[in-house]
Amino acid sequence: MRTYMVGGAVRDRLLGLPVHDRDWVVVGATPEDMAARGFVPVGKDFPVFLHPQTREEYALARTERKSAPGYRGFAVQASPAVTLEEDLARRDLTINAIAAPANWEGDEAVLIDPFGGLRDLRAGVLRHVTDAFREDPVRILRLARFAARFHAFSIAPETQALLRSMVQAGEAAHLVPERVWQELARGLMQPRPSRMLHVLHSCGALAAALPELAASYITHGPRLERALDEAARLNAPLPARYACLTADIAPAALADLHERLRPPADCQALADLLARLRPAIEASAALPAAALVDLLQAGDALRRPARFEQALLACECVARAEQGKQGGKDGKETAQKPGGPAPSAAPWPPRQRLLAALAAAQGVDAAAIARQAAASGARGAQIGQALRAARVQAVQTLAGLG
Repeated sequence: MRTYMVGGAVRDRLLGLPVHDRDWVVVGATPEDMAARGFVPVGKDFPVFLHPQTREEYALARTERKSAPGYRGFAVQASPAVTLEEDLARRDLTINAIAAPANWEGDEAVLIDPFGGLRDLRAGVLRHVTDAFREDPVRILRLARFAARFHAFSIAPETQALLRSMVQAGEAAHLVPERVWQELARGLMQPRPSRMLHVLHSCGALAAALPELAASYITHGPRLERALDEAARLNAPLPARYACLTADIAPAALADLHERLRPPADCQALADLLARLRPAIEASAALPAAALVDLLQAGDALRRPARFEQALLACECVARAEQGKQGGKDGKETAQKPGGPAPSAAPWPPRQRLLAALAAAQGVDAAAIARQAAASGARGAQIGQALRAARVQAVQTLAGLG
């Protein structure tokens, strides 16, 4: 029975990155051996155990054989006869197929690296391990996510060809929405989310897995990529990044995307809010105080200020991306030339103006206004009108807005 550290923990340590989670593979053991040592079984599809003290995951070495279409169609064999090399061969990328002894101190000479992962790490290349990569369509999404994380890495030409052949063979059609959303959400939170979209579009997987987004990408791809990278630069939360992703999707298509992917409620709500209010937000730098208050009310900003602020952040990212837009002869956007101007770092006037207006409106004592209006005989809608008038006055006075 031998234990090895594998996958991302080895890769990230070699790259000098923080290691947050460690995965282990155990060679030459049975489930009974693991139970006898106090490990707790947790795996449903294959033998995975939790360490009795550290609670880290330990998986028995296994092989996988394709038995049906899709990412669930695998026959898994885990037995003491499975070698470490056989276990590593089932992994997706060479940089994730490196193993280290359990007591590894960082010496590269003791690594088990049968597929050249260390070579590809040094060269900055994302390369599939074996042709078995094609058996799991989720790996297309994972590769795109890794491209967004390790954005300085190139994709090996043979891997790019493999991605295209998988899509052409219809494997991407077997991607289930739940897994698409999981990988999409993780990719959006990487340092360069634009690369994820670019990789998926280049191999045809974007049209297969996200047809609503693919239609928007054809026309607005470069601007969309800039907006997502700006959101990453500003460390925007996931709902804001998802709103940037869907900013140019038609309302009906956006509803279809929500229905199919079922992203979290906060992501859906913010994307819908941006789709509804983006024109007004972009024009708000020239709006008078009364119109600003109406916009705040339309965005439910007084009850949900944090969500409204995220909508402003997403709108700002889209607007900054628009600054670098270059139109082609057919009306489609073209990619910005390398070394072109970066989005401006100056404050975005609509966001600054609306945040000031929101702060002013929040300062109004709504309960006191309602009591005063009621004491004067106002009822129902009249009280609401009095409250609106007070907020308009506050915006004019406290925020210095006309």
